[in-house]
Amino acid sequence: MSKLIEVNSSLDGVIVGETAISLVDGEAGRLLYRGRDIATLTSQPCLRIAGLLVWGRFLSTDEQAALDEFFAHQAVLQKADLALLQGLPAGLHPMRVLLSCIPALQVEPPPSLNGLPAPPDLLTGLSICAKLPGLLASWHCLQQGLPLPCQAQGLNPLESFLLQFHNRAASDLAINTLNAVQVLQMEHGFNASTFAARVCGSTRAPIAAVLATAIATLYGPLHGGADQAALEMALELGKPERATSYVREKLASGEKIMGMGHREYRVLDPRAAILKPMAEALCEQAGQSQVVATLSAIEKACQAHFAARGREIHANVEFYKGGVFHALGFPAEYFTALFAMARCFGYMAHWLEFQHNARLIRPKARYTGPVRGRQ
Repeated sequence: MSKLIEVNSSLDGVIVGETAISLVDGEAGRLLYRGRDIATLTSQPCLRIAGLLVWGRFLSTDEQAALDEFFAHQAVLQKADLALLQGLPAGLHPMRVLLSCIPALQVEPPPSLNGLPAPPDLLTGLSICAKLPGLLASWHCLQQGLPLPCQAQGLNPLESFLLQFHNRAASDLAINTLNAVQVLQMEHGFNASTFAARVCGSTRAPIAAVLATAIATLYGPLHGGADQAALEMALELGKPERATSYVREKLASGEKIMGMGHREYRVLDPRAAILKPMAEALCEQAGQSQVVATLSAIEKACQAHFAARGREIHANVEFYKGGVFHALGFPAEYFTALFAMARCFGYMAHWLEFQHNARLIRPKARYTGPVRGRQ
């Protein structure tokens, strides 16, 4: 019998593979995409960062133009896609919409992408990624009883998405902030959903199944739902003055303050450091300064509570992201789906990297049940 390695069930600290895609440095509070600090990337267009993650380098001007054109073409929902949406039960959560539609989308990518190395499954996966904004905008219109949106021409994908979702042009601040948020949550090492994608991909499952598996894992409230929980907490409180007593009561009863602390970071989450001032600026423009002020007061109350016990805690990227999405006019139930819309590029990068040394992932378990001898 082979010797089992002692690990805990959450795999904390266990190295299960190698990657050159991102470095999550929890001790120093750094996040690098392909060796580049995240703070240098948030002003770059989302698809440019997607190209960096997937191909490991910034694409040339011609290559990036080809990728942009690919996404503009593949983003258009086909009649069968729209019929699929229209056949879903009313009121279905947007994450369940994605899980229902991804395996059945009508995807017909071109055979190549301007000389870029792109196996068919990669092109299929990127085509699915391109359709996610249209799926979410169309589902929102259906739920509101509005006409289905048309694909906007000549706009970048996020500008087009905001126009389709709200049926009005977005401000430059809104477009740039959404772009920054999507870049920030595009990739983050071997998180739960990315690891689930690797497990699924190791079975040689179709790429649509890989993406659906990852997004299903992201749906869990311990992974992708803290932004919604943090926002709802701030809205429930209503004003900063109530933060201290609220935090004291919650922590005394053993409850968590969602969005505070992070499994990886021992210091400030670098994404939160970038996002907080963006949240403040956007909420002020949207007339929602009270929301971000309440979140800030909750953060300070948590820090004071833990500091009194000799511990340090900081807000993570999810804590202020809900305030950003709220100011952008997105209903809370769409927050995790917006996360999926960005993280799908990280999933594709990891799937492609894993193909170079793919092997079925098959861990062992220690059996603790009864053992009966032969009768």
